[in-house]
Amino acid sequence: MCRSSYVYRRLWRFRAGVESIISWLKRCFGLARCLWRSFGFFKSYVKSSVVAANLATIAQLTT
Repeated sequence: MCRSSYVYRRLWRFRAGVESIISWLKRCFGLARCLWRSFGFFKSYVKSSVVAANLATIAQLTT
């Protein structure tokens, strides 16, 4: 994938972090299944879940 072991390690850690965030969203905010019909509604569903996660993180950091 890449020649530099430093870059490879950084990309691997980035991917692991992204996957952990997705897992957290699915587990805590019900992002595992969307019953809304169109792609536009799906995007709204995902965005609202991400905003809720950000608000929960901010609330946890301020207390």
